[in-house]
Amino acid sequence: MVLATNQTLPQLKAHVSAALNVGLTPVEIKEAVYQCAPYIGFPKTLNAINEVNEVFKAKNIALPIESQKTADEDNRFQKGLATQVEIFGDVIAKMQESAPSNQKHIQEYLSAFCFGDFYTRGGLDLKTRELLTLCIISALGGAEGQVKAHVQGNKNVGNDKETLITAITHCLPYMGFPRTLNALACVNEIISEN
Repeated sequence: MVLATNQTLPQLKAHVSAALNVGLTPVEIKEAVYQCAPYIGFPKTLNAINEVNEVFKAKNIALPIESQKTADEDNRFQKGLATQVEIFGDVIAKMQESAPSNQKHIQEYLSAFCFGDFYTRGGLDLKTRELLTLCIISALGGAEGQVKAHVQGNKNVGNDKETLITAITHCLPYMGFPRTLNALACVNEIISEN
């Protein structure tokens, strides 16, 4: 998802083909790209989806892929908040309570949109979505506060330090050393060596 984040779209196409060749399903690939939306925005996510669709069409994979949506307008906030609490614990209630009144809508939108609309989808488990999020945010650069939060989130859902280091190492050729080293510093700050 670093390729989608960085909008290196020709390389994304090649990696989608490779992912299919090693056994990832079209649903898993699409869900991984969809997971980018809250972090890189809709335009960049749509650019990536267009590239994925071109590969799928070339490989005669029927579109559209079966929807993995589980939340709707009536329950997306509640489902999202429950998922946030599952990942991050009590800090979520404190974060929402401490938000200034003119910014509470952002906290509510974060719960509904990021977690309700995306984390609750089928096709990928929570551990995978949280690991993808760490990689996406690390590739953005300048988001170390969120990287640290998602290092903790990964730890909370059962991804150990070695898994995080391995994932970030795989991102290195696509995001470069500065962002890789920043992400590793965040991992080391949140999860000490044993």
